[in-house]
Amino acid sequence: MPEQPSPSPSPSPALARVRPVLEAREAALHPLAAREATSAGRDLPEAPDPTRLAYQVDRDRIIHTRAFRRLKHKTQVFVHPDSDHVVTRMTHTIEVQQVARTIARALNLNEDLAEAIALGHDMGHTPFGHAGEETLAGLLPEGFRHNEQSLRIVEVLENGGRGLNLTAETREGILKHSKVRESVAAEAWGFASTLEGQVVKLADSLAYLNHDIEDAIRAQLIAESDLPDLVHQALGRSHSQRIETLVTDVVEASAATFEIDPRIRLSPAALQATDALREFMFERVYLHEDTLVEARRGQQVVEALYRYYESHPQEITGFSMPDDPPWRRAADYVSGMTDGYALTRARALGLLR
Repeated sequence: MPEQPSPSPSPSPALARVRPVLEAREAALHPLAAREATSAGRDLPEAPDPTRLAYQVDRDRIIHTRAFRRLKHKTQVFVHPDSDHVVTRMTHTIEVQQVARTIARALNLNEDLAEAIALGHDMGHTPFGHAGEETLAGLLPEGFRHNEQSLRIVEVLENGGRGLNLTAETREGILKHSKVRESVAAEAWGFASTLEGQVVKLADSLAYLNHDIEDAIRAQLIAESDLPDLVHQALGRSHSQRIETLVTDVVEASAATFEIDPRIRLSPAALQATDALREFMFERVYLHEDTLVEARRGQQVVEALYRYYESHPQEITGFSMPDDPPWRRAADYVSGMTDGYALTRARALGLLR
C-alpha cells in the first residue's frame, strides 16, 4: 500500500475556488450517479486534490501507468496484422472510453468514473489477445482472467508494488466488466454497483463487436453482406449506423426504467440483435481457422515463456513481487508483455520452434 501522503499545503485563493465548482457539477448529476461525496473511498485515505475530484485522479493515475502504455502493442483479435489500421488493445480501450462517456453524459451520470473504468478495464490482457489469456488460464494453479489481472495491476503491481490506491468504485468496475459468450447482458462476475460500471461493461461489447467487423472485412474473412439479416434490420448496415443505434438504444432503454429498476440495458430487440451479431462473430471470425492459426503460434510463445520464467524467476526483469511463488511472478511478467516483446524474448531464449 502507498505510504501515508504528506499533508498538502493550503491552496491559493484561486485554487480554493476550483473544488467547490467541481463538487457543484457532481451534485447536479442524476441522483443515481456516483459521486466523490458518496464514494466508498480508497484503501488508504488521501487528502483531496485541489483541482480534481476522486474519479478524475483515478483516470489520470491509470493513464500514466506502464501497463496502459503497453496496450498499444497488444493484439485485440488479429495477431501479426499486415495493416496499420487493425485495432489494438489501446485503440479498443479508447473506443470503449468514447462510447462509455457518450452514454454516461446522455444519462447525466459521472463521466469521470466511466472514463476511469474504461481506461483500466483491459490492462491485464496478455499478449496475443484472448489466445494468450486462454493459455495462461490452463497453466496457472488458480487460472487466469484478464479482468482479475487488470485489478491486480492497479491494486498491487504498479507503483513498485504499492498499487495506485484507486477508489473502490473504479476497482469494482474494472473487475466486473467481463461477460461470457452467451450474451452481452450475462452477469459473469456480476454487475457493478454503480451505473457507470454497468455503462462500461456494455460499452465494451458495443465497441469490440463493431470494430472487429471492420477488421474481419479488411482481412477478407467476411463481407458486410454476410451479417445476419436481423443485425442489418435492427442495428444498421454500417459501423457508424450500428454504434449510433446501439448507443441511442442504451440511453432510451436505461432512462425508461431508472425509477423502477435502475440498470444500464439494451432494449429486448436490440439485445437480441446484438447477441446474434456476437454469435456470428464467434462462428465466422473469432473461431475461424485463419484467425486461430496465428493465435496458436501466440499460445505456444506464451506457454514457452511462462514455463521458462516459472523455472527461472531470477531472470524476470523489471518489477515483480519477490515474495510471490514462481508461478505467480511468471504469470505477472508474461501477461504484461506486448506481442513484439514476447516474440523477442522467446527468440532470444531459443524457445521458438
